[in-house]
Amino acid sequence: MKHIRSTYVFCSIVMSVYGWASKLPEERELTTNCSNMSLRKVPADLPPTTTTLDLSYNLLFQLQSSDFHSVSKLKVLILCHNRIQELDIKTFEFNKELKYLDLSYNRLKTMTWYSLAGLRHLDLSFNDFDTMPTCEEIGNMSHLESLGLSGAKIKKSDFQKIAYLHLNAVFLGLRTLSYYEEGSLPILNTTKLHIVLPMDTNFWVLLRDGIKTSKILEMTNIDGKSRFANYETEKNLILENSKTSILLLNKVDLLWDDLLLIFQFVWHTSVEYFQIQHVTFGGTVYLDHNSFDYSNTVMRTIKLEHVYFRIFNIPQESVYLFFTKMDIENLTISDAQMPHMLFPVYPTGFQYLNFANNILTDEIFKKPIQLPHLNILILKGNKLETLSLVSCFANNTSLQLLDLSQNLLQHENDENCFWPETLITMNLSSNKFADSVFKCLPTSIQILDLNNNKIQTVPKEIIHLKSLQELNLAFNFLTDLPGCGHFKKLSVLNIEMNLIVSPSLDFFQSCKEIKTLNAGRNPFWCTCELRNFIQLEKYSKGMLVGWSDSYICEYPSNLKGTQLKDVYLPELTCNTTLLIVTIVVIMLVLGMAMVFCCRHFDLSWYLRMLGQWIQTWRRVRKTTQQLKRNVQLPLFISYSEHDSAWVKYELIPNLEKEDGSDLICLHEGNFDPGKTVTENILNYIEKSYKSIFVLSPNFVQSEWCHYEFYFAHHSLFHETSQYAILILLEPIPLYCIPTRYPKLKDLMEKKAYLEWPKDRRKCRLFWANLRAAINVNLLETRDMCELETFTELNEESQGSEISLRTDCL
Repeated sequence: MKHIRSTYVFCSIVMSVYGWASKLPEERELTTNCSNMSLRKVPADLPPTTTTLDLSYNLLFQLQSSDFHSVSKLKVLILCHNRIQELDIKTFEFNKELKYLDLSYNRLKTMTWYSLAGLRHLDLSFNDFDTMPTCEEIGNMSHLESLGLSGAKIKKSDFQKIAYLHLNAVFLGLRTLSYYEEGSLPILNTTKLHIVLPMDTNFWVLLRDGIKTSKILEMTNIDGKSRFANYETEKNLILENSKTSILLLNKVDLLWDDLLLIFQFVWHTSVEYFQIQHVTFGGTVYLDHNSFDYSNTVMRTIKLEHVYFRIFNIPQESVYLFFTKMDIENLTISDAQMPHMLFPVYPTGFQYLNFANNILTDEIFKKPIQLPHLNILILKGNKLETLSLVSCFANNTSLQLLDLSQNLLQHENDENCFWPETLITMNLSSNKFADSVFKCLPTSIQILDLNNNKIQTVPKEIIHLKSLQELNLAFNFLTDLPGCGHFKKLSVLNIEMNLIVSPSLDFFQSCKEIKTLNAGRNPFWCTCELRNFIQLEKYSKGMLVGWSDSYICEYPSNLKGTQLKDVYLPELTCNTTLLIVTIVVIMLVLGMAMVFCCRHFDLSWYLRMLGQWIQTWRRVRKTTQQLKRNVQLPLFISYSEHDSAWVKYELIPNLEKEDGSDLICLHEGNFDPGKTVTENILNYIEKSYKSIFVLSPNFVQSEWCHYEFYFAHHSLFHETSQYAILILLEPIPLYCIPTRYPKLKDLMEKKAYLEWPKDRRKCRLFWANLRAAINVNLLETRDMCELETFTELNEESQGSEISLRTDCL
C-alpha cells in the first residue's frame, strides 16, 4: 500500500512541477526538505524563496494560520503521513501560487474550506472522513487536474458538487467503506480512476460502476471474501454504457471460479487492455470452462503477472486452454511458475505471446502449434534446451522478435535450423551457447543479442548475416574483436567484458560501417598493437561507448590501472616502416653532415692525425728502453733542397720548443773525410734514433734523396716502421713512387704518415703528433747526439756534388 501511494505521489509531483516549470524557472530554485524529522510544528525559519516544501513523515498535529505566511512563493506543499485531525484551508490564503497540496495519510475528520483558485493537485486520500470531503469550493477550482479523496461512505450527492470538474485523475484511497450508493462513481468526470479498497470489501458494484466512469480504471486489493460468485448471477455479467478501455487489477486474491467470472464479465465490456498483477487463485472448481463465451468482445490484450497458485483440483490443461482459446492479439502470463502451455489444434490469431519467467521446457514445442500471425514471442527465463527445436516451431510463424534469454539453450553442429525470413530481432543472452550457435541463426536477423554465453571465437564458417546491424557479444570469452566479413552492415557492436588483450587490425579494416562500439572492461595489453584502437576514439567522434572510464590497461604491470587515453605510444616506436625510414633519413643526414664537415673542416685529416698519434704512443711504450741504450744521434732529417725553407723555418723551430731553449747548432762538413758519401749517409742513418723524411714531389724526383731513403728503407723498414717518420709536405701520386720502394708505397696507401696541413689552425695538432712520434728527451741526449741532414745540391747544376749540413739539437 505504501509503495503504491508513493508512486502516485511521485507521479503527481512530476506532473505538477514540470507542468509549470517552464513558465517559472526562477521559482524552482529552492526546495526545502523537512521530511522525517519528528517535527511537531512547522519550522518558523523557512526560507522566503521556498517553492517546494516537504513536511511528510512528521508528528504535525495542527496547522496554524501563520505557519506559511513567510513562504508566499510556495508551489508544492507535502504534508502526508502526519497526525493532522482538523484543517482550515484558509491557512493557505497567502500562498496564492500553490499548485500541489498533499494531505494524504493523516487523521483528518473535518475541514473548513476556502477557495484556492490556482490549485491543480489536491490529495485528501487515506484520512478519517465520514463522507467524501467535497464541497462547492472544490467545484470552483477550475484548474484542478487530479483529486484524491477518502471517506467511509460514498453517496451520489458527494460527487454532484464536483461533477463539472474535468479531471485527469481521481484517486479514492479508502481506509474503510461502510456504504456505497450505486451509481455514484459515474457522476465523476475523469480520465483515470484509481480505487484502493479496504479489506473485506465487496468490489463488484465498484467494478461495475468504475467501468462506466473512466477510460482507465485501476482497482487495488480485491480478495475472495467478497463471495463474488454467489453475489451475482450470469445475467448481471452484461454491462451497458461502459467507458473503460484499460482495466488494471492489483493484489487480487480470488477463487478460480471468481476469477473466471471476472474474465467473462470484462469480456463483453469496452475493455481492450486487461492487466492483473499479483494474483493468487485456487480452490475447488464448479464452473464449466467450456461454457465461457468467447464471442462479441473488443478485448485485444490480457496480461497476468506475478501469478501464484493455491492447491486446486482442476487439470492444468483446462487453465492453459482457457487463455489460448481467447484468440486475442496479445497474451502475457509471466512469473507464474507455469511448466507447460497448450494451444488449440486450429490456427489462432495471437500476434504477441509473453511467457517469461516460468518453467517451460522443450515439451512446449513437441506438438504442432499453429500461430501464423505471431510477430513477437518472449520466452525469457524458462528452461528451454534445444535451439533447433525452437527454430522448427518459429519457421511456421511470422515472427519478427524472439526473446529466448535466460534459458539453458545449446546448439550442436549436426542439428539443422529453420527460421522464418521475417525474423529480425533475437535475444539469446544468458544461455549455454558456444561458437556453433553462429551456424543456427536466421539470415534475415538485424539485431542479435548473445551476451553472457560461452563463445570464444566467431568462426569463419558461419553463414553470411548480410542484414545484421546490431550485435551484442558482451560477457563471453572472446580474445579478439570479430571481423565484419560476414556482417557487412554491422553498425553497433557490444563486446565488453571479454578476454580481449589487443584488438587486431582486421577489425578496423573490415568493419568500416561501425558507428557504435562498446569494448570496455577488457584486460587490455597496452603495447604498440593497441595503438590503432586507442587512436580510434580520437577520429571516431564518440564511437566508443563508456570511453574512457571503462577502458583500462591490465598489462604490462607498470601500466596496470591506467586509462587507455593516458597511455602514450608514439608512432615512431610502433610503426616499423616509419622507424626504418627515420633511421635511414637520420643516417643520410649524418652522412651528409660528415661529408660536409670533412670537406669544409677537413675532418678526415684530424682523424688521421689522431689515429697516428695513438699508434705512435703504443709503439713508443714498448721500445723506449731499448732505444735509449743504442741511440747515438737523435734525428736524421732527409729533405729536398726545394723544401729547405719549410725545414729551416717550420720544422726545426718547432722542435726547439720541446724544452724552451735553443738546442740547434750547425756544423758544416761533419762527414768523415775518409769515407764515401754513401758510407756517411748509411752511417748516420744507423746511428740516428729516428729518421724524418719530408716527402713531396721534389723529394721523389731528387736523386740523393733516393739514396738516403734507399738505405733507410732497407735498414729500418725491414725491422719496423716505427724508426722512420714520414711527413707528407705535399700530395704525391702513388704512380710516382719508384717500384724499388714497396714499403713506402704500402705506407702511403695506408696513410701511415703525418700530413702537413695547409690550414694554420691545424698546425698545433700536427706538431703534437710529431713530438709524440719522436718521443726523445732532448736534454738527456744533446751532448752525444748529432742531427745530420743531407741535402741535395741545387739540381739546376749538372754536377753530382753534395752539400752536407749537420744540425745538432
